Amino acid sequence: MEHVVLELGLAVALIALAGLLSTKLRFSVIPFYILVGMAVGPHAPKFGNFDFRFIHSAELIELLGRLGVLFLLFYLGLEFSVGRLIKAGKSIAIGGTIYIVINFTLGLLFGFGAGLPLQEVLIIAGITSISSSAIVAKVLVDLKRTANAETEMILGIIMFEDIFLAVYISVLSGLVLSGASSIGGVLLSAAIALGYMLLFIVVGRKALPLLNKLFNIRSNELFLLAVFALLFIVAGFSETIHVAEAIGALLVGLVLAETEHMKRIEHLILPFRDFFGALFFFSFGLTIDPFSLGGAVWLSLGAVVITLIGNYVAGMLAGRSAGLSPKASSNIGLTIVSRGEFSIIIANLGKAGGLLPILQPFSALYVLILAILGPLLTKESKHVYNFLNRIFKLDRNYKKQLAAKTEVKRVEDPS
Repeated sequence: MEHVVLELGLAVALIALAGLLSTKLRFSVIPFYILVGMAVGPHAPKFGNFDFRFIHSAELIELLGRLGVLFLLFYLGLEFSVGRLIKAGKSIAIGGTIYIVINFTLGLLFGFGAGLPLQEVLIIAGITSISSSAIVAKVLVDLKRTANAETEMILGIIMFEDIFLAVYISVLSGLVLSGASSIGGVLLSAAIALGYMLLFIVVGRKALPLLNKLFNIRSNELFLLAVFALLFIVAGFSETIHVAEAIGALLVGLVLAETEHMKRIEHLILPFRDFFGALFFFSFGLTIDPFSLGGAVWLSLGAVVITLIGNYVAGMLAGRSAGLSPKASSNIGLTIVSRGEFSIIIANLGKAGGLLPILQPFSALYVLILAILGPLLTKESKHVYNFLNRIFKLDRNYKKQLAAKTEVKRVEDPS
């Protein structure tokens, strides 16, 4: 640990260079952060005291990266509000179900089609079903789309995925690690995750007057300490009951968004979000060994194609169920296409269970491709939609449906 500060400085310098390059090329910074992380790591050379393998600082960079996910989701929660989430409860449940069913089914079919055994198929279906909260949050904030109509649905799907993740990891752990699974245990995990989120939101709303009073602190230093304490305690506690810590951070943001201190928190938290968020994507790149990816290229590319199609269809259906326009629905499918931290967690479960070694390079390459494509597709969503609209006449069909509904209402209520 003697050179840990120097290594951290090198990591930050590499991230800054990657950010400058992406700005110069007018491209999303996320792929650059990931790629520069991949370019160094355990396989990189060492030049005297300049160690680009980041051996001594690996744990610290990983921890800072985890904090980055918390800040990204917390900030996203601040941009939203519990009130809006509650109003959209039904459409979010429908949209989330559509998203999970389509992507999970496609993952199963893809795994069986590739001739893999059942346990490996279940791992692949899990990897392809869960989008990256961190990347989605970063993209929404960077592109200033937090106030868009479809963002409500996107956030809802992220939360819905977390409930599914809690249940699915319980099932997989039983099947892969112990060879058995308890239905009661699975149901209990789902009930705890869902109950915890609902309880937090309800209690949070009731506690707004108290929160307004507690955070009425003149000193910025003490104010930030109080906010950080609440954020880390809730996120950490969430993990202890099998709800992702990132979702805990999102819940805190959602509740604090309704306090009278929201603008002050948002202003003070911004530098932390950017710094730690960049470290998260860099640390993610560090976990990927580029020399191990060769054998999984075609399998990964096939899964990427399936995911792109499944996400777009799911986004269109979810958006339609909520009454959104085809363009907004298209944005849903293109925004949540990124895969990241949760897919890696599921892949590591397969590794711990001694399943086929190809799962590791498959998941790394699959996640890397979608982590690059996701922000790009989101940024260019307007052009993607215009292209698909020319082929499938999405706008024209939508206007026909609206006209038909208006006519039905007119007939039912002539007045």
